[in-house]
Amino acid sequence: MIALFVSRFQPMHLGHLKVIKWILKKYDKVIIVIGSSQDSFTRKNPFTLKERKEMIKKTLESEKIPKNKYRIIAIPDVFDDKLWVEDILEKTKFDIVFTRNPWTKRSFTQTKIPVKPHPVFGSISSSKIRKMIRNNKVWEKHVPKEVEKILKKIDLKERLRLFVLSRFH
Repeated sequence: MIALFVSRFQPMHLGHLKVIKWILKKYDKVIIVIGSSQDSFTRKNPFTLKERKEMIKKTLESEKIPKNKYRIIAIPDVFDDKLWVEDILEKTKFDIVFTRNPWTKRSFTQTKIPVKPHPVFGSISSSKIRKMIRNNKVWEKHVPKEVEKILKKIDLKERLRLFVLSRFH
């Protein structure tokens, strides 16, 4: 059986990784959906689709998760429940959706595909991590090592600082 997991991964954190591993203990494969794929270089979505894919791939490789156990797809926002789900269904097939996001849950309840909440692993979120980085707090312990390397390579602190200065993001 195949499970679907949707997140924006802005950035990928240890909670995301634990959910993916939890799913793979129960299901044969996980489809990882990168949501809001069209957004980048904004306060809420500072990373590009390419950067987010790299975070996921490098992390799963370092965790020795076989490539045949997951697939990554990108889905842009369309702000229409039905069209958004149709876009996902055109790109992949799956048996169950795991989410804690109310909008994702509502969108999929219109289908016959079961939607269940995944466990919460810790209290960290991507938005908290972005705030920690902006405020010079320790954030590294909340992300996989591969993600930490990527974020430092792209000079994340400077990127986020620019959004604080800009009224338009």
